[in-house]
Amino acid sequence: MTTDLRNPTVAGFHPDPSVVRVGEDYWLACSTFEYLPGIPVLHSRDLTTWTRVGHVVTRPDQLAVAHVPTGGGAWAPTLRHHDGLFWVAVTDALGRGTLLFTAQDPAGPWSDGTVVEVDGIDPDLAWDEDGTCYLTYSALRLTGDRVGAHDGIEQVRIDPTTGRALETPRSLWSGTGLMFPEAPHLYRHDGWWYLVIAEGGTERGHSVSVARSTRPDGPFEGAPTNPVLSARSTSRPVQNTGHGDLVQTPDGGWAMVLLGMRTRGATRGFSPMGRETFSTHVSWQDGWPVVDPVELTAPGAGSFRDDLDGAVPDGEWIGLRRTPAELMDLTTRPGHALLRGEGTDLDDPRAVFVGIRQAHHRSRFAAQVDAADGLGGVAVRYDELHHYDVELGRGTVVARGRVAGIAQTWSAPAPDGPVTLWVETEPVTDVGFASMTSDVVRLGFDGPDGRVELAALDGRYLTAETAASFTGRVVGLYAVEGEVVVDGVTYDGRDD
Repeated sequence: MTTDLRNPTVAGFHPDPSVVRVGEDYWLACSTFEYLPGIPVLHSRDLTTWTRVGHVVTRPDQLAVAHVPTGGGAWAPTLRHHDGLFWVAVTDALGRGTLLFTAQDPAGPWSDGTVVEVDGIDPDLAWDEDGTCYLTYSALRLTGDRVGAHDGIEQVRIDPTTGRALETPRSLWSGTGLMFPEAPHLYRHDGWWYLVIAEGGTERGHSVSVARSTRPDGPFEGAPTNPVLSARSTSRPVQNTGHGDLVQTPDGGWAMVLLGMRTRGATRGFSPMGRETFSTHVSWQDGWPVVDPVELTAPGAGSFRDDLDGAVPDGEWIGLRRTPAELMDLTTRPGHALLRGEGTDLDDPRAVFVGIRQAHHRSRFAAQVDAADGLGGVAVRYDELHHYDVELGRGTVVARGRVAGIAQTWSAPAPDGPVTLWVETEPVTDVGFASMTSDVVRLGFDGPDGRVELAALDGRYLTAETAASFTGRVVGLYAVEGEVVVDGVTYDGRDD
């Protein structure tokens, strides 16, 4: 019996997945960049149904993202298990650097993080039979005189308890010559050490390549069929496939979890959700992994409800450079969330914003908002330069589209009392020029006589290809000034 796999495996902004099997349990971790809590940990018994059980980063001092530039923060964790401990190696880009976190239970709590003496990204951990720990990474320089230089794949033996490098880093096999070799993972299988990397850039040329050696430190020889996975120049609905991590399936086979992007539009040019987690089957032929193309499974649907009647859970909510608990007061007015504005709007990298990931092409996010003593509302955010908002305050409802420094607004008088504000996304199905974009984003509110749509905006400007951020759409709540009170939040989504 072949293990069934679902795609997307984890929908919405969940890039750079890493997976580890411990007994009958599977654990998965992903990047979070400037959002907190950081590095979600998900659990499965079948590689198909995944449940979020916690986060590695739940305390603000574990990552230095409070003032990190957009695009920095938690990059590409590797999740492993060794000597009874769970380990996460991750880059806190433009923050603390390369870090190692440990935990007895992958649901947490996790350690404060040990700094490792390397200058690079996408760190991987592997131990040989005598317990020597190898850190393999992509040598993009983030510090020193050579910031921005890239020196391929490197490796160094480390003391994982202190983070101390035990030797000078060595260069390893760095792919077939495609751009930006990254995301290395090292495995021992059937007497060989396999080095799996991504190359070709994380855009449409993204791919997976593999090499092998009799030693963990090489020399490595590349597979004759490299790259073993790529969607470039194909009509597959999942593009940018790469950054893969191998794992054995419950039925004794093999699978790869990886990132990919569900592209939309007549030329499949735009990806609203950004980089998501996918999985595919792997077989072994002549000592090399053969990776199946990534295919979408049945359309998905999902919903989210929060009555805001308890503590902020370590679950769906994420905050911008701060934890949701720092941004949402759920005690002052029981059954409500109180957001306090700080005089900054969503153009500010440290805006007061909490949200959940958009996970479906057709979606609706709504919240009942009282802004009698403040200014704020709901929004769909990609970054501080790309966001669409519905704002309540001063007797007016304002819809705003912000794209790369250009803004336009639409407004209407606000109904009395709390107002339900909403953001909806709708895939484009027209033919001709109108079909070139990904979707339409509708902004509006519920008035006394029903639905009031203030604006219908082109969704391509809130996609990975246009915003050029490494995250994805996040729909949520924000406050600009005063007190913004929210009474209940709903999200409903489905894929056609």
